[in-house]
Amino acid sequence: MSLETKFELSIDKIEKSRVDSIDFENVKFGSIFTDHMLVCHYKDGKWGKVEIKPYGPMSFAPSINVFHYGQAIFEGMKAYKDNNDDVWLFRPRENWARFNKSAERMAMPHIDEERFIDGLKALLDLDREWVRKGEGNSLYLRPFMVGTHEGVVAGPSSEFMFCVICSPARTYYSGKVKVQVAEHYSRAANGGVGYTKCSGNYGGQFYPTQLAQQEGYQQIIWTDDATHTKLEEAGTMNVFFRIGDTLITAPTSERILDGVTRKSLIDIAKSKGINVEVRAIVVQELLDAHAKGELLEIFGAGTAVTIGQIEGFAYQQKYYELPNVKDEDSYAIMLKTNLQGIQQKAIEDTFNWTEKI
Repeated sequence: MSLETKFELSIDKIEKSRVDSIDFENVKFGSIFTDHMLVCHYKDGKWGKVEIKPYGPMSFAPSINVFHYGQAIFEGMKAYKDNNDDVWLFRPRENWARFNKSAERMAMPHIDEERFIDGLKALLDLDREWVRKGEGNSLYLRPFMVGTHEGVVAGPSSEFMFCVICSPARTYYSGKVKVQVAEHYSRAANGGVGYTKCSGNYGGQFYPTQLAQQEGYQQIIWTDDATHTKLEEAGTMNVFFRIGDTLITAPTSERILDGVTRKSLIDIAKSKGINVEVRAIVVQELLDAHAKGELLEIFGAGTAVTIGQIEGFAYQQKYYELPNVKDEDSYAIMLKTNLQGIQQKAIEDTFNWTEKI
C-alpha cells in the first residue's frame, strides 16, 4: 500500500516478526498483540507526529491524569482478510466519529480523521500478515486515548496520548450464554457517560457481573437506572429481542451505546424483509411474550462477539429458558452469517461498508 499522509509519520519496523510463532487456531481473545503499535501525542493544543513502533511497554509518571481521574476512551474495531489476501476495514469512519463523541463528553480533544484512519491503515499495512483469512478469523483493533498530564489536581488533562494496538481474534464466546436481568445495579444513568466508550463504563460493570457469574450466569442484561424495567444492553453489547417475527432493540440514548454492529444488523435485517422495531422494551413485555411462547430469540451484538446468542435469562430468582430455534430459522444466525460475509468479502457489500487497506 502506498500512503501519502497529511501528517508527519515515522515508522520503526522490527527486525523479525513474531507472527510465525503464533498458534492462530487457539489464540485467546485479547491476549496476544501484533508486532507494532501506533502512538501519537497531544501537547500545546495540537496533535503531533504519528509514530509506528514495535509493540512493547511504555513508561509514565505515576501522577498522570488517567491513573487518578480516569480520562480514558477507546474503540473496538476489526480488520479482515479475504481469499485474495486483501485486508479490509469495516465502517472505520463510524468508529472515528464515535471516538470523537466520547472524547468530547470526557473533555478530551478530537483527533482528526487523517491520523485516526490513515494512521490505522499504515499500521495495518505493516502488520497485514497478522490478519488471517478464513471463517471466524479477524484482527481486533483497539484505538484508545488517555490523559497524560502530570499532576493530581482534579481537572481535565492538557496532554494526551492516542494509541492503537492490534490483537488476532477468533470467537469471543463459544456457544450460547445465560444472563441475569439487572434489578439493582446500573450500567449508566441519564446525563452520564453511558453512550461513550470511556473506560469507567466497563470497570463499573465488573463487580455486578462477578456476582451474576457466581450464580451461574455469564452476563447481565442491564436495565434503566430509574425504574429497572427498561431492557437496554447485554453485558458490553447492544441487545436484540425476537418476539414472533419482529426484531426489537432499544433506541440509542445517553445510556445506550450507538453500536456499529447494532446499526449494521438493523440495516441487514430490514434488507431481508424482517420487521424491526427500535423502541423501548420492558421486562414485563418480555415475560408476557415468554409465557405466550412468542419470545423466540435474544442476542447481544458488538464488535468483539459479532452476535452472542442467549439461551435463557433469570429475573427475580426465576429462570426463563428460550426455545431451541433451528439454525435455518434463526434471525441471529442469519444476521451473523450475512454480516460476517460482508466483512470477509464473501458476500457482496451492497452497503459500501468496507474499506480496503
